[in-house]
Amino acid sequence: MRALRTAATGMSAQQLNVEVISNNIANMNTVGFKRQRAEFQDLLYQNVERMGAQSSSTGTVVPTGIQVGAGVRAGAVYRITEQGSPTATGNRFDLAIDGRGYFQVALPSGETAFTRAGNFAVDAEGRLVTDDGFVVQPEINIPNDARDVIISRTGQVQILTDGDPQPQVVGELQLATFFNEAGLEAIGDNLLLETAASGPANVAAPGEPGFGQLLQGYTEASNVDAVSEITALIVAQRAYEMNSKVISTADDMLAVASQVKS
Repeated sequence: MRALRTAATGMSAQQLNVEVISNNIANMNTVGFKRQRAEFQDLLYQNVERMGAQSSSTGTVVPTGIQVGAGVRAGAVYRITEQGSPTATGNRFDLAIDGRGYFQVALPSGETAFTRAGNFAVDAEGRLVTDDGFVVQPEINIPNDARDVIISRTGQVQILTDGDPQPQVVGELQLATFFNEAGLEAIGDNLLLETAASGPANVAAPGEPGFGQLLQGYTEASNVDAVSEITALIVAQRAYEMNSKVISTADDMLAVASQVKS
Protein backbone atom coordinates (compact mmCIF):
# COMPACT_ATOMS: atom_id res chain seq x y z
CA MET A 1 0.00 0.00 0.00
CA ARG A 2 1.54 3.30 -1.16
CA ALA A 3 -0.10 5.27 1.64
CA LEU A 4 2.28 3.76 4.22
CA ARG A 5 5.40 4.91 2.40
CA THR A 6 3.88 8.26 1.43
CA ALA A 7 2.84 9.07 4.99
CA ALA A 8 6.28 7.98 6.24
CA THR A 9 7.93 10.58 3.99
CA GLY A 10 5.52 13.17 5.39
CA MET A 11 6.48 12.30 8.97
CA SER A 12 10.19 12.48 8.09
CA ALA A 13 9.71 15.88 6.45
CA GLN A 14 7.80 17.30 9.41
CA GLN A 15 10.47 15.98 11.77
CA LEU A 16 13.03 18.04 9.87
CA ASN A 17 10.64 21.01 9.99
CA VAL A 18 10.40 20.75 13.78
CA GLU A 19 14.20 20.48 14.06
CA VAL A 20 14.64 23.71 12.06
CA ILE A 21 12.01 25.51 14.15
CA SER A 22 13.59 24.29 17.39
CA ASN A 23 16.97 25.65 16.29
CA ASN A 24 15.35 29.02 15.57
CA ILE A 25 13.74 29.13 19.00
CA ALA A 26 16.96 28.02 20.70
CA ASN A 27 18.79 30.98 19.09
CA MET A 28 16.22 33.67 19.90
CA ASN A 29 18.82 35.54 21.97
CA THR A 30 21.86 34.81 19.77
CA VAL A 31 23.41 38.04 18.48
CA GLY A 32 23.04 38.41 14.71
CA PHE A 33 21.30 35.04 14.27
CA LYS A 34 19.20 34.61 11.10
CA ARG A 35 16.23 32.28 11.29
CA GLN A 36 15.83 29.39 8.87
CA ARG A 37 12.87 27.89 7.06
CA ALA A 38 12.48 24.34 5.77
CA GLU A 39 11.17 24.06 2.22
CA PHE A 40 9.75 20.88 0.71
CA GLN A 41 9.23 19.29 -2.70
CA ASP A 42 6.85 16.57 -3.83
CA LEU A 43 8.41 13.29 -4.94
CA LEU A 44 8.08 11.52 -8.29
CA TYR A 45 4.63 10.54 -9.54
CA GLN A 46 3.48 7.21 -10.91
CA ASN A 47 1.49 7.60 -14.11
CA VAL A 48 -1.35 5.11 -13.92
CA GLU A 49 -2.95 6.76 -16.94
CA ARG A 50 -0.98 9.45 -18.72
CA MET A 51 -2.78 12.68 -19.62
CA GLY A 52 -2.86 13.41 -23.32
CA ALA A 53 -2.76 9.72 -24.24
CA GLN A 54 -5.07 8.64 -27.05
CA SER A 55 -8.12 6.95 -25.58
CA SER A 56 -9.89 5.76 -28.77
CA SER A 57 -9.39 5.13 -32.43
CA THR A 58 -11.23 8.34 -33.23
CA GLY A 59 -8.43 10.46 -31.75
CA THR A 60 -9.90 11.38 -28.37
CA VAL A 61 -7.33 11.98 -25.63
CA VAL A 62 -7.32 11.62 -21.86
CA PRO A 63 -7.83 15.13 -20.45
CA THR A 64 -6.34 14.75 -16.97
CA GLY A 65 -5.04 11.23 -16.51
CA ILE A 66 -4.19 9.52 -13.23
CA GLN A 67 -1.02 10.40 -11.35
CA VAL A 68 -0.32 9.09 -7.86
CA GLY A 69 2.27 10.92 -5.79
CA ALA A 70 4.96 9.20 -3.73
CA GLY A 71 5.20 11.73 -0.92
CA VAL A 72 7.44 14.64 0.03
CA ARG A 73 11.09 15.38 0.66
CA ALA A 74 13.11 18.30 2.01
CA GLY A 75 14.18 20.59 -0.81
CA ALA A 76 16.19 23.14 1.17
CA VAL A 77 16.64 24.81 4.51
CA TYR A 78 16.63 28.48 3.61
CA ARG A 79 18.26 31.21 5.71
CA ILE A 80 16.12 34.36 5.98
CA THR A 81 18.49 37.33 6.12
CA GLU A 82 16.10 40.10 7.10
CA GLN A 83 17.63 42.46 9.66
CA GLY A 84 17.11 42.07 13.39
CA SER A 85 16.45 44.97 15.73
CA PRO A 86 19.44 46.96 17.05
CA THR A 87 19.94 46.55 20.79
CA ALA A 88 21.82 49.16 22.82
CA THR A 89 24.60 47.64 24.93
CA GLY A 90 26.68 50.56 26.16
CA ASN A 91 29.87 48.75 25.10
CA ARG A 92 31.93 51.03 22.85
CA PHE A 93 33.32 48.04 20.92
CA ASP A 94 29.91 46.59 20.05
CA LEU A 95 28.78 47.24 16.49
CA ALA A 96 25.56 46.62 14.59
CA ILE A 97 25.16 46.79 10.83
CA ASP A 98 22.22 48.91 9.69
CA GLY A 99 21.61 47.44 6.24
CA ARG A 100 23.45 44.87 4.16
CA GLY A 101 26.88 43.50 4.91
CA TYR A 102 28.97 41.20 7.09
CA PHE A 103 32.00 41.76 9.28
CA GLN A 104 35.12 39.90 8.17
CA VAL A 105 36.93 37.66 10.66
CA ALA A 106 40.30 35.91 10.29
CA LEU A 107 40.13 32.26 11.39
CA PRO A 108 43.16 30.38 12.79
CA SER A 109 43.09 28.25 9.62
CA GLY A 110 43.82 31.34 7.53
CA GLU A 111 40.31 31.44 6.04
CA THR A 112 38.10 34.50 6.23
CA ALA A 113 34.73 34.03 7.89
CA PHE A 114 31.82 36.43 7.93
CA THR A 115 29.42 37.39 10.68
CA ARG A 116 26.61 39.78 11.60
CA ALA A 117 27.45 39.41 15.30
CA GLY A 118 29.22 42.61 16.29
CA ASN A 119 29.76 41.88 19.99
CA PHE A 120 33.46 42.66 19.82
CA ALA A 121 36.20 43.31 22.38
CA VAL A 122 39.96 44.01 22.37
CA ASP A 123 42.63 41.44 23.15
CA ALA A 124 45.89 41.86 25.08
CA GLU A 125 47.52 43.39 21.99
CA GLY A 126 44.75 45.94 21.49
CA ARG A 127 43.29 44.23 18.42
CA LEU A 128 39.55 44.24 17.78
CA VAL A 129 38.40 40.61 18.14
CA THR A 130 35.27 38.46 18.38
CA ASP A 131 34.22 36.81 21.63
CA ASP A 132 36.28 33.77 20.54
CA GLY A 133 39.40 35.91 20.06
CA PHE A 134 39.34 35.87 16.24
CA VAL A 135 40.73 39.08 14.77
CA VAL A 136 38.33 41.35 12.89
CA GLN A 137 39.52 42.30 9.40
CA PRO A 138 40.93 44.74 8.42
CA GLU A 139 42.93 44.54 11.65
CA ILE A 140 42.25 47.43 14.03
CA ASN A 141 44.79 48.16 16.79
CA ILE A 142 43.70 50.29 19.73
CA PRO A 143 46.66 51.93 21.52
CA ASN A 144 47.02 51.36 25.22
CA ASP A 145 46.81 55.09 25.98
CA ALA A 146 43.42 55.55 24.27
CA ARG A 147 40.85 56.94 26.66
CA ASP A 148 37.98 56.68 24.22
CA VAL A 149 37.20 54.99 20.92
CA ILE A 150 34.89 56.47 18.29
CA ILE A 151 33.66 54.36 15.39
CA SER A 152 31.80 56.30 12.73
CA ARG A 153 28.85 55.04 10.70
CA THR A 154 31.21 54.73 7.73
CA GLY A 155 33.66 52.47 9.62
CA GLN A 156 36.38 54.97 10.51
CA VAL A 157 37.94 54.12 13.88
CA GLN A 158 39.25 57.08 15.90
CA ILE A 159 40.76 57.36 19.36
CA LEU A 160 41.13 60.13 21.92
CA THR A 161 44.22 60.30 24.10
CA ASP A 162 45.06 62.40 27.14
CA GLY A 163 46.62 65.73 26.23
CA ASP A 164 45.40 65.65 22.62
CA PRO A 165 41.91 67.05 21.96
CA GLN A 166 42.02 65.98 18.31
CA PRO A 167 40.87 62.42 17.46
CA GLN A 168 43.40 60.19 15.72
CA VAL A 169 42.40 57.71 13.01
CA VAL A 170 43.75 54.21 13.73
CA GLY A 171 41.97 52.24 11.02
CA GLU A 172 38.86 51.68 8.95
CA LEU A 173 36.46 48.78 9.05
CA GLN A 174 35.05 47.26 5.88
CA LEU A 175 32.01 45.12 5.15
CA ALA A 176 31.44 42.26 2.74
CA THR A 177 28.27 41.54 0.77
CA PHE A 178 27.26 38.54 -1.35
CA PHE A 179 24.97 38.13 -4.32
CA ASN A 180 23.32 35.12 -2.64
CA GLU A 181 23.55 35.51 1.13
CA ALA A 182 21.47 32.38 1.69
CA GLY A 183 24.27 30.39 0.03
CA LEU A 184 26.76 31.07 2.85
CA GLU A 185 27.76 28.04 4.91
CA ALA A 186 27.13 28.30 8.65
CA ILE A 187 29.94 26.77 10.72
CA GLY A 188 28.71 27.74 14.19
CA ASP A 189 30.00 30.43 16.56
CA ASN A 190 27.96 33.00 14.55
CA LEU A 191 30.33 32.52 11.61
CA LEU A 192 29.65 31.92 7.91
CA LEU A 193 31.91 30.83 5.07
CA GLU A 194 31.87 31.80 1.40
CA THR A 195 30.73 29.05 -0.98
CA ALA A 196 30.26 28.61 -4.70
CA ALA A 197 26.54 29.21 -4.13
CA SER A 198 27.04 32.53 -2.32
CA GLY A 199 29.45 33.92 -4.90
CA PRO A 200 32.60 35.88 -4.04
CA ALA A 201 32.61 38.58 -1.39
CA ASN A 202 32.26 42.20 -2.45
CA VAL A 203 34.18 44.34 0.03
CA ALA A 204 33.74 48.07 0.58
CA ALA A 205 33.48 50.67 3.33
CA PRO A 206 30.21 50.94 5.26
CA GLY A 207 27.86 53.46 3.72
CA GLU A 208 28.94 52.77 0.15
CA PRO A 209 26.08 52.01 -2.29
CA GLY A 210 24.65 48.60 -1.42
CA PHE A 211 26.38 48.46 1.99
CA GLY A 212 24.94 49.17 5.41
CA GLN A 213 26.25 51.59 8.02
CA LEU A 214 27.62 50.88 11.50
CA LEU A 215 25.99 51.67 14.83
CA GLN A 216 28.49 51.90 17.69
CA GLY A 217 27.31 50.68 21.07
CA TYR A 218 24.66 48.38 19.55
CA THR A 219 24.36 44.75 18.55
CA GLU A 220 21.89 43.22 16.13
CA ALA A 221 19.29 41.00 17.77
CA SER A 222 18.15 37.70 16.29
CA ASN A 223 15.41 38.03 13.68
CA VAL A 224 13.45 35.12 15.20
CA ASP A 225 9.82 36.00 15.95
CA ALA A 226 8.58 33.86 18.84
CA VAL A 227 4.89 34.00 17.85
CA SER A 228 5.58 32.98 14.25
CA GLU A 229 7.84 30.12 15.34
CA ILE A 230 5.34 28.76 17.87
CA THR A 231 2.60 28.95 15.23
CA ALA A 232 4.81 27.11 12.73
CA LEU A 233 5.63 24.53 15.40
CA ILE A 234 1.92 23.83 16.01
CA VAL A 235 1.29 23.46 12.27
CA ALA A 236 4.25 21.06 11.93
CA GLN A 237 3.06 19.04 14.90
CA ARG A 238 -0.45 18.70 13.47
CA ALA A 239 0.95 17.71 10.07
CA TYR A 240 3.07 15.04 11.75
CA GLU A 241 0.02 13.73 13.62
CA MET A 242 -2.05 13.60 10.44
CA ASN A 243 0.62 11.64 8.61
CA SER A 244 0.81 9.20 11.52
CA LYS A 245 -2.99 8.88 11.31
CA VAL A 246 -2.65 7.96 7.63
CA ILE A 247 -0.23 5.17 8.59
CA SER A 248 -2.64 3.95 11.25
CA THR A 249 -5.53 4.00 8.76
CA ALA A 250 -3.50 2.17 6.10
CA ASP A 251 -2.58 -0.45 8.67
CA ASP A 252 -6.27 -0.93 9.56
CA MET A 253 -7.09 -1.32 5.85
CA LEU A 254 -4.37 -3.93 5.41
CA ALA A 255 -5.68 -5.77 8.47
CA VAL A 256 -9.17 -5.85 6.97
CA ALA A 257 -7.78 -7.06 3.64
CA SER A 258 -5.82 -9.84 5.34
CA GLN A 259 -8.98 -11.08 7.04
CA VAL A 260 -10.98 -11.46 3.85
CA LYS A 261 -11.84 -15.13 3.33
CA SER A 262 -12.12 -16.68 -0.07
